[in-house]
Amino acid sequence: MAGRHRKPTETGRKVARISAFAAMAAAPLGVAGTASAAESTSSAPSAPSVERSATWEKLAHCESTGNWDADTGNGFKGGLQFTPSTWKEFGGRQYAPSAEQATKAQQIEIAKKVQGEQGWKAWPACTKKLGWR
Repeated sequence: MAGRHRKPTETGRKVARISAFAAMAAAPLGVAGTASAAESTSSAPSAPSVERSATWEKLAHCESTGNWDADTGNGFKGGLQFTPSTWKEFGGRQYAPSAEQATKAQQIEIAKKVQGEQGWKAWPACTKKLGWR
């Protein structure tokens, strides 16, 4: 009795794809339940928002004891301890020749660009210590 089935329509294919996608999206919730979600949030804190100034203040406190004018002679400058090459590469020189000469807000603006491209690993020791990665 071959050939008695109708050829699938494009609409039927779309419905099947959407249903399959919805099932896959819901599967972790149904299978793992809420215990898994609770474990993941309690065992490791999530990375903070780059839009909150408190995020950058915490990082600066770790990097430079919160001294936004820091120049300790170790090659890293400003509150978020930029190298001169990173400061230049991400446009910091539009504000000041070196990070420690820029305002806190300007340093944070450049830091957001760095974080957007490199992630929190751009500040390896402190972001690990803070549990952000």
